[in-house]
Amino acid sequence: MESSKPSKQRKALYNAPIHRARKQLTAKLSKDLRQQLGIARITIRTGDTVKVMRGEHSGYEGKVIAVRPKEGRIAIEGLTRKKADGTEVPIWIHASKVMITKLDLSDKARKEAIEEKAKQRKQTLEKITGTGVTG
Repeated sequence: MESSKPSKQRKALYNAPIHRARKQLTAKLSKDLRQQLGIARITIRTGDTVKVMRGEHSGYEGKVIAVRPKEGRIAIEGLTRKKADGTEVPIWIHASKVMITKLDLSDKARKEAIEEKAKQRKQTLEKITGTGVTG
């Protein structure tokens, strides 16, 4: 983003096209997933298992059942509230307030993306620390 003004930052987020809003929908991985995959954050998808880290529902763990990229929020299975007429509706949690505990790796493209991201991160760390093999 170009501007440092908070109002312009918010406006850019609200008016972002769907493909950019989707990239904002990322969450941290749990420590064991982070070590296993070699990445720290990834985009949340339906089917991932997440744990709520902030707010009154912190500690709750469940599967993501719906994603709203424009709002940056996700619905988690079992996390609902009752409306006045008795119907249950999902509670929408902001993506930055959850941690991914289990990934849905049924998609081949997602596996490849994770491997590519881990490879790039490793190369960047080698450049920074100078531990890479130079030829």
